[in-house]
Amino acid sequence: MYEYFLVFLGAAIPWFEIALVIPLGIVAGLSPFWVMVLAFVGNLSTVIPIVYAYDKVKQWLEKRRKKQGKESSKRNERAKKIWNKYGLPGLALLGPILIGIHIATFIGMSLGAQKNWVLVWMIASLAIWTLVFGFATILGFDLFLQYQ
Repeated sequence: MYEYFLVFLGAAIPWFEIALVIPLGIVAGLSPFWVMVLAFVGNLSTVIPIVYAYDKVKQWLEKRRKKQGKESSKRNERAKKIWNKYGLPGLALLGPILIGIHIATFIGMSLGAQKNWVLVWMIASLAIWTLVFGFATILGFDLFLQYQ
């Protein structure tokens, strides 16, 4: 049972997220249904606080950046290009693959998107990518086993 908790926890940790956790959980022999559900809920459980705590986090990051004298990162620049080209839907749908859902959520908020729309698009994106990673792993793993 603790394996499923690890799936939830791994999906909640930025940079692990669903792209890594879902395939690992399914390949490890866990129920694909529960792996996908727990990975989705785990990842979403850390996205929601980002949306609602955005203002406090933004103030903290601005103070930190000023102290360190840092400029924006490559990830931030990539996200801004996605935003300018595809808007919030593009950022939400491409974010989990290119920059991570947590960073995409924060950048969407920082570029002026409304909290409700950010949440809607991030939930939709997580649902789509959960299904993609889950079914791709199931199909790929079944195909692999079939030819052994």
